[in-house]
Amino acid sequence: MKATELRSKNTDELNKELIELRRAQFNLRMQAGTQQLNNPDQMKKTRRNIARIKTVLAEKAKA
Repeated sequence: MKATELRSKNTDELNKELIELRRAQFNLRMQAGTQQLNNPDQMKKTRRNIARIKTVLAEKAKA
């Protein structure tokens, strides 16, 4: 997901996306804790996507 795609969405859509990614992050942490995580790179991607959404939300709130 790219920041340009995120900037085209409104704040409600971004908040929904953020909630979904946080749930996914929680599930990935549980899988990592029980040694069931197949692709550890997913955690990094999810964490960065959350940061991107937070950044875009902060930009929109500032404007």
